[in-house]
Amino acid sequence: MAEKLAAARTLVLDVDAGLLLPSSSLFPYFMLVALEAGGYVRGMVLLLLCPIIFCMGGDSDAAVRVMAMVAFCGLRASRFRAGCAVLPKWFMEDVAAEGFETMRMSGAAGGRRVCVTRRLPRVMVEGFLSEYLGAEAVVGREMKVLWGFYTGLMVEEDEVALEEKKKIMGECGDAVGFCGSPEFLRHPLSRCCKDIYLVTREDRATWQALPRSKYPKAVVFHDGRLAFLPTAGSTLAMFMWLPFGISLGAARLVVALTVPYRYSTPILAATGMSWRLKAGGERPPLPGADGDERGRRRGQMFVCNHRTLIDPVYVSVALDRQVRAVSYSLSRLSELISPIGRTVRLTRDRDADGRAMARLLERGDLVVVCPEGTTCREPYLLRFSPLFAELSDDVVPVGIAVETAMFYPTTAGGLKCLDSLYYIVNPRMCYTVQFLERVSTAAVREGKMPSADMANVVQKKMGDALGYSCTMLSRKDKYRMLAGNDGKCSSAPASWNHNS
Repeated sequence: MAEKLAAARTLVLDVDAGLLLPSSSLFPYFMLVALEAGGYVRGMVLLLLCPIIFCMGGDSDAAVRVMAMVAFCGLRASRFRAGCAVLPKWFMEDVAAEGFETMRMSGAAGGRRVCVTRRLPRVMVEGFLSEYLGAEAVVGREMKVLWGFYTGLMVEEDEVALEEKKKIMGECGDAVGFCGSPEFLRHPLSRCCKDIYLVTREDRATWQALPRSKYPKAVVFHDGRLAFLPTAGSTLAMFMWLPFGISLGAARLVVALTVPYRYSTPILAATGMSWRLKAGGERPPLPGADGDERGRRRGQMFVCNHRTLIDPVYVSVALDRQVRAVSYSLSRLSELISPIGRTVRLTRDRDADGRAMARLLERGDLVVVCPEGTTCREPYLLRFSPLFAELSDDVVPVGIAVETAMFYPTTAGGLKCLDSLYYIVNPRMCYTVQFLERVSTAAVREGKMPSADMANVVQKKMGDALGYSCTMLSRKDKYRMLAGNDGKCSSAPASWNHNS
């Protein structure tokens, strides 16, 4: 079978039963669309219909049509980005290693890979299949659009299916099908296949999830607030938690703003909001801490990777000293509820931003800067902007890691002013702070080393300490992928690598 699959000019792959794990239910994917693209009210409606959907067969054609109607009806088609920004992460976690290996063999032999989804709308899977698995064509149902809005009705995609049929027939019918359900045999493209390999139910039951290390393309960026796959049970738990979580979040905020760090830490930890100083990450000596006047003349710059908006807060907590955070964008609400005082806003004018940070250092302030320029949720470090290396004779790298149980406190396409609030309503969360060995940047100021090289040195040092992979991706790459803009208001196709 492997030889024929590799030799075929075209592989027609059944996504529903030939690529995804057999345990994969379609309900969580529609719930992701409902919650992330439509809001909590739409998600609640879909959850209330869950018993009816399951009585209809769960993933049957009728049930899928009901889920699509609730999830999509009324969404503006031009603004729908969940298919390329939210869903790929979750689809990749449900890809079977055996199904992916079939695609990989066909692609390695130079064959075209046509992915067919019989139930899911094409707009939900096209970004995942094309961007991350390298599918040359995706055939599936279309969501009907009226006056620029989705109606919630699905129609068969005759035009694309017909175009792919012509291409296959033009290759003398040299196509092979790979599926895991007899239902695939009813699809028009299955009739164009010279051979069709049907995986038995028993064999599919032994399939394993594709390991992250074997992803053909790393999922570095993804959007959406949910940090869990919204099955019916977990979604119900979320809605039951929210009223209590909002009250608990308000109490946490009051404690954080009014109680000194040394007392607020155990109080907040008792509510599930904890932090820890990683072993080996001892607090560095601070300017003026011992009372000498020489130390007071110059501040200290702390360079940390960017996980959430409140990274500087936990650096301040770990130091037990007030710090000055510098940021490119910060909402008025986030600044208002910040326990570390006023944040210095940067303008993306290199000279002006350099002067602003230099003034803070000359005043003796402890300055926290995130040279990535934007947050990254996954274990990767984005390209470091080299400006920080030109402003001080030494910097202290700070490795930051954060775990949340329910919500991501970051977004590319949503309301950024709610980032901090989403963090504090989590049932459980933990920040890990690790101070690394001080790095001398005097070579940059003396002209002996380019600032970009020094930035890469600091990035590599931080990546090694955290166990994260270093990339050359930037803020623009992130926002172009997730939000369709360059990130100036709210990132060249970019490649990622493990060496900066």
